[in-house]
Amino acid sequence: MSKPASTADTLETKRQRGQGAARVYQRLREDILRLNINPGELLDETRISRDFDMSRSPVREAMVRLASEGLIKTLPNKSTIVAPLNVEEFSAYIDALDLVQRITTRLAAKLRSSAQLADIKERQAVFEQAVDAHDVLLMIESNRDFHIEISDASQNRYLSEFNARLLDEGRRYLRLYFRSLNDSLPPELEGEHYGIIEAIEKQDETLAETLAHEHSMQVSDRFIQYLSRRHTSEISVTPTGAR
Repeated sequence: MSKPASTADTLETKRQRGQGAARVYQRLREDILRLNINPGELLDETRISRDFDMSRSPVREAMVRLASEGLIKTLPNKSTIVAPLNVEEFSAYIDALDLVQRITTRLAAKLRSSAQLADIKERQAVFEQAVDAHDVLLMIESNRDFHIEISDASQNRYLSEFNARLLDEGRRYLRLYFRSLNDSLPPELEGEHYGIIEAIEKQDETLAETLAHEHSMQVSDRFIQYLSRRHTSEISVTPTGAR
């Protein structure tokens, strides 16, 4: 007769499973946000379990968490896929991002501490390093961190958490956009950050909000311009000399 598992053994098993689920969640989440796994791609629990060398239980836990964040979807046939990028929702996404960026940047200008201002500048320095290194993934992630640091300085946890979620969702849009530019950064985008920092430092609330709005609109306009690009308009399909 087997010996019943002790409470300590049960707790240790749960702890290990929780750690395994967290590891799967973090890895899949990063791969999805970086477009290493494409929108609409099938996620096979069995294959993922094999790749991570663990049972399917922690994989399921991780996928439930990803689904709660809208990053994966379960189809009627029970298959699970990476959530598609719905371009039709992009304007609604930008509206939400613009509003939260405006209010958090305005509040940051009003309420930020000296330490928080220093943290914002530190995040910008990391962003600059990523630009200089042409590291597009770090550019996207450090841009996110820069704007989250600003929203943290707004002293409103709810607005900051909402901003973080929006910025995470936007990482896939930015990754797609940067691919179209061969993973380079428009020079003016980096300069926009400096203006925002200066407005926050001077505690100019109105200017900070205005610049945050302009920054959001610039990103939106660039992405829409990318979507409207045509690659065949200047190509002739008529053979040379044909009438």
